[in-house]
Amino acid sequence: MGAPMAGHLLKAGRDLVVWNRTPGKTDELKAAGARVANSLEDMAWDCGVICICVNRSEDVEECLKPIWDKGQNNALIIDHSTIAPEAARRFSAESYRRGMRFVDAPLTGGSMGAKNGTLTIFMGGEEADVAKASGIVEAYAKNAQWVGLSGQGQMMKLANQIAVGASVLGLCETMAFAEKAGLNKQQALEMIGSGAGGSWAFNNYGPKVLAEDWSPGFSIKNQRKDFGYCKDAAAQVHADLPGIEMIDALMKRLDDEGHGEWATCSLYELYMRGITN
Repeated sequence: MGAPMAGHLLKAGRDLVVWNRTPGKTDELKAAGARVANSLEDMAWDCGVICICVNRSEDVEECLKPIWDKGQNNALIIDHSTIAPEAARRFSAESYRRGMRFVDAPLTGGSMGAKNGTLTIFMGGEEADVAKASGIVEAYAKNAQWVGLSGQGQMMKLANQIAVGASVLGLCETMAFAEKAGLNKQQALEMIGSGAGGSWAFNNYGPKVLAEDWSPGFSIKNQRKDFGYCKDAAAQVHADLPGIEMIDALMKRLDDEGHGEWATCSLYELYMRGITN
């Protein structure tokens, strides 16, 4: 996700410094004109705006520690990772204590959204900081909005993940039913997807289901990570998520079989076997 987003910043004429925990992942950006920092400390010293896009709360904290230690006074940190809302609030408080600013800005739209510059970004933080961050992320977002103070960006992303999980389940259950009923799957995908049953999942994952192509996309492992954050947050706000509990249990079956890197729409395969088997 981060590499194509950074590429859009280059195309927008931004002076870009990049760093990755896996050094080879910066090669294409370097060839396109980005400078590669030797370390996060060097990047923090050099940059007034720092964007982070990693996996878990722990990964974000690992990146933030050298930034807090060496970063510029009043630097703006924009975190695009999906993490726990309470972690985002904690990171924001520590950033301000260190004389920096922090916006939690998780995103949705998948790898294609990153490549096409059409991501949706949920932005939490102080309104003035979000306004500045908006001027940065507009290079790769079609819709970036302030949704509240620190942590609320993550809360909105978790609400999004609840909807995404349900839509993937609906696609897989529908297409497995169509297959077993002897319907033309291509026709079912096109007709249902163009009507009231349509969704982003139908449009983007439907062709992968037809091809039984389980390359991510968005992996089961990452979806289940986000579901964990959803369930923790739901407990804190006294919300019920029986649908997510069920979907997570189904995905766990594939994860336990060693298929955690498969796309979430691989649930179709589980339905074709029979989920009660």
